[in-house]
Amino acid sequence: MKTKNLWVFLAGISTAFAQVPNKAHESVIKEINQKEKQYGVLSKQIWTFAEVGYQEVKSSAILQDQLRKEGFKVQSAVADMPTAFVASFGEGKPVIGILGEFDALPGLSQDSIPIKKSIGGIAGHACGHHLFGVGSLASVVAIKNWLVQSGHKGTIRFYGTPAEEGGSGKVYMVRDGLFKDVDVVLHWHPGDSNSASSSSSLANKSAKFRFKGISSHAAAAPDRGRSALDGVEVMNYAVNMMREHIPSATRIHYVITNGGKAPNVVPDFAEVYYYVRHPSRQYVASIWERVQKAAQGAALATGTTVEEEIIGGVHEILPNDVLSQLMHENLKGIGGMKYTAEELKYAEEISKTQGMGIRELSSVETIEPLANEGLSSASTDVGDVSWAVPTVGLRTATWVPGTPAHSWQAVAAGGTSIGRKGMVIAAKALATTAIDLFQNEKIISEAKAEFEKRRGTDFTYKALVGDRKPALNYRD
Repeated sequence: MKTKNLWVFLAGISTAFAQVPNKAHESVIKEINQKEKQYGVLSKQIWTFAEVGYQEVKSSAILQDQLRKEGFKVQSAVADMPTAFVASFGEGKPVIGILGEFDALPGLSQDSIPIKKSIGGIAGHACGHHLFGVGSLASVVAIKNWLVQSGHKGTIRFYGTPAEEGGSGKVYMVRDGLFKDVDVVLHWHPGDSNSASSSSSLANKSAKFRFKGISSHAAAAPDRGRSALDGVEVMNYAVNMMREHIPSATRIHYVITNGGKAPNVVPDFAEVYYYVRHPSRQYVASIWERVQKAAQGAALATGTTVEEEIIGGVHEILPNDVLSQLMHENLKGIGGMKYTAEELKYAEEISKTQGMGIRELSSVETIEPLANEGLSSASTDVGDVSWAVPTVGLRTATWVPGTPAHSWQAVAAGGTSIGRKGMVIAAKALATTAIDLFQNEKIISEAKAEFEKRRGTDFTYKALVGDRKPALNYRD
């Protein structure tokens, strides 16, 4: 939505918030600064827990306990997910929601040092969700205290959202109507730079394909067996041949999660886990049908059978320029971070490790220019939220510049003061943006108008996971 009136309004936001000192902003920034060490300890606890999707029992509990202590009313185990929750404070309109995540990624256990070294766990916070959850908590607590002190009307709400990494936790919360009374949703994500640009993401659908065959002795009686692993491999080959004939923006990934137990036994069971991504959920749906046919053809060719279990599915993000401009102005006002001598040494050492990109370490001190209509190459269940309510996010430099997400380097830096500093910047940006929305409901109205125009009058929400219940055991 790039009409003349919109950009005049956006320019007005920029001018207003750049020139007028805001004591409410000063209040929440001061509180977050005072509690930085406390929040650092809390995030490090969740970093240590490193619990995977739908198994974040301790991580969810510690966040809920903290919010209850702060006077929030907490609803636990919402939308059929034991670790999902909603915490609310205040009453009436507007209702501002802030998202929090806390799941880790399997197989990425790592110490908080600049060399690769596992600490013996089964998972690690390679996407920084320990910081995501606590940074969002810090913001809602500061907002709550401002609401109390100022006597301002409105409701601040924290959404504890599990299993973002493939489990699509937010999808079930949207499907159950938990955002139906919310005016605006704010979120953030760890990264290697500071930005609040308005961008979309890739829609995504995932499933596990389980092939069943007939076991037999692989040498003495191979003719009597039907290899389930052959079914998986033929499917993979067919999908790989398909890559040439699908839109170039598509991403398809798979991992064989079970390929048999012994080479001398024809495996009677094998499983492969697939993701399909594209900027449009409609294309995801059409490409998914072809993946399904590849699975069916593979079963037919190998004399096996195949079953499919949908695991996750998310919409692309619906951007909102009005909200992005507001978030950007607040992020600019807060600014980036400056490394201490010790942090700089750490950053220099980890920058030399394999897999790191090339990016100036001093870039953490700056805020990226606002760029609208961009596209992230990742997927997130925030996408489904953004089609239910006007939504905006930001990224902050919780990792050393050049760090790829889902890497041991991300786990490492996220467990240090570098991660904590980035988290605090995000908390301040969320809190100040929420306060602006409470104080100026005209911005909410403009954001909703843009939201309705982008979404279209004929839009009907349909979850890509269909009507299935949450896949609570998808990480087993």
